[in-house]
Amino acid sequence: MEAIKEASDLSIRRACGFGLLAIWTTMVGLSYEPLIAVRTGAVLTMAMGLVLLIRAWGAPRRPYKRTEVWLILDRKHELPEARAQQVFGNILRERYLWHATVTGWVALALWGIAIFLALFGRGPLAA
Repeated sequence: MEAIKEASDLSIRRACGFGLLAIWTTMVGLSYEPLIAVRTGAVLTMAMGLVLLIRAWGAPRRPYKRTEVWLILDRKHELPEARAQQVFGNILRERYLWHATVTGWVALALWGIAIFLALFGRGPLAA
């Protein structure tokens, strides 16, 4: 089951990496206005967290043979076929929720930076 957990983490982190690359690129594109860039990053990071929550909700029902985890494991596991769906679904759900939690903390940090910039930096809300 440890192999399934590691494969799940690899799959989720790869997808999150692509999402973070898109968010980072957007923030760099808006870097002429730091407050807007950070707010945009916070909103997009929250959206990524929401996607992870939705994926966690559907993980137990998604056929495990149609997941990237199954491909990473070279289509092999040591579980009885009757139990495999439950194990894969529960592990994926748990890992999606863990990554959604981390993503939520990152979004919270970005909101904190945005508030700091609004209060003490140069931005549309700064006096």
